[in-house]
Amino acid sequence: MTAAHAILPLSWVSWTPFYWKFPGFLIYYSIVMDEEYDVIVLGTGLKECILSGLLSVDGLKVLHMDKNDYYGGESSSINLTQLWKRFRGNDQPPAELGASREYNVDMIPKFMMANGILVRVLIHANVTKYLNFKAVDGSFVYNKGKIHKVPATDVEALKSPLMGLFEKRRARKFFVFVQEFEESDTKTHEGMDLNSITAKELITKYELEDDTIDFIGHALALHRDDSYLDQPAMDFVKRMKLYAESLARFQAGSPYIYPLYGLGELPQSFARLSAVYGGTYMLNKPQCKVEFDGDGKVIGVTSEGETAKCKKVVCDPSYLPDKVQKVGKVARAICIMSHPIPNTDECHSAQVILPQKQLGRKSDMYLFCCSYTHNVAPKGKYIAFVSAEAETDNPEVELKIGVDLLGPVDEIFFDTYDTLVPTNNSDADHCFISKSYDSTTHFESTVTDVLAMYTKITGKVLDLSVDLSAASAGVDQ
Repeated sequence: MTAAHAILPLSWVSWTPFYWKFPGFLIYYSIVMDEEYDVIVLGTGLKECILSGLLSVDGLKVLHMDKNDYYGGESSSINLTQLWKRFRGNDQPPAELGASREYNVDMIPKFMMANGILVRVLIHANVTKYLNFKAVDGSFVYNKGKIHKVPATDVEALKSPLMGLFEKRRARKFFVFVQEFEESDTKTHEGMDLNSITAKELITKYELEDDTIDFIGHALALHRDDSYLDQPAMDFVKRMKLYAESLARFQAGSPYIYPLYGLGELPQSFARLSAVYGGTYMLNKPQCKVEFDGDGKVIGVTSEGETAKCKKVVCDPSYLPDKVQKVGKVARAICIMSHPIPNTDECHSAQVILPQKQLGRKSDMYLFCCSYTHNVAPKGKYIAFVSAEAETDNPEVELKIGVDLLGPVDEIFFDTYDTLVPTNNSDADHCFISKSYDSTTHFESTVTDVLAMYTKITGKVLDLSVDLSAASAGVDQ
């Protein structure tokens, strides 16, 4: 393949196979599919764009293709008209909802932990310069029918209405242990080997009640179900420390940050990174067919009668449906509101986690809310999501308890999508397929999948020892 990479004034150009807008300029790529690439990436979802950027920075020759004519894939960010088209067909949105262009509705909404893995990846790849973040106002947990602020430190534990007086004292001791714990300093281990004992055994030492364990495990350590209790305690404690350190980072009401204008900015930032390092992009490429040799090893991708050769393919599940299997389904409700989530201290952006035991479910339910303060909706409007791993075939009934917590909604859309995981042997066929996005409203599990794929593709672990101060976020005063 030959490619002409040029930044040209708009008036110079009469052909537009693909364009990328910049103020006053367009970047154009004239592409002939006759070259061999180290990697062809299919799909411009967040996971695929992160990998495309990282692999390009590593010096690999990358071609990135998408059958859609827009960025983001399943994790795209859409305006009001697009939202209506997706869920209401040819109907038009009501005028009172405001201008369509002022909406940036994320189809897979997730907050980022301020000190979390994704922020470290953003800094490592130097794409924070393309993004503006704002701290998320609140982090809450559902307990005994009410919404409560998540206590993350020993001081907050003593103030929390989630616990009685004696339980607060026990919880405070546990929080102090977690805050002071350092893996490299055995003096902080209190005689315990957290790689040997389970999370349940650690918690038992502090005699914490079930409701306390519930919010610590699910709203602080961000586990999706209770299986973590039988796993080594080290990961559980590290997750709690990450939450507390992220909370302290910007002194906001939560440990989370979120990009202004929504998550649609993320895939495009990594796409830009890939282009800077020589990656080539092609949108609106129909019927991207992965080609294999007689031994079942990938040799290229064909589209519109042309084949680009490659050594490896990275893609989302939709490009290789015969190499994935369904393991579940996510149910979600997408809501437009004119107010914050009730009982969240009037927070313009917030996460509420509903632990499984509180609902009699097998896994947690999540509430996500963002608003005009993050430039995802017009002034006075809020976008809220309710999501969960589907346990029935009726999302409206299954999500009702979460939807009811939102209060009155202007509009609501219900949706489900399958969660797919790869079944292929990537060592044999050289195809690296991402997992579907889960129901969580934070990015930790998503980026774990990306890093595991990066290691499989390159044979090395991504160095994430970065200066976290390189990423900043605005905070409401």
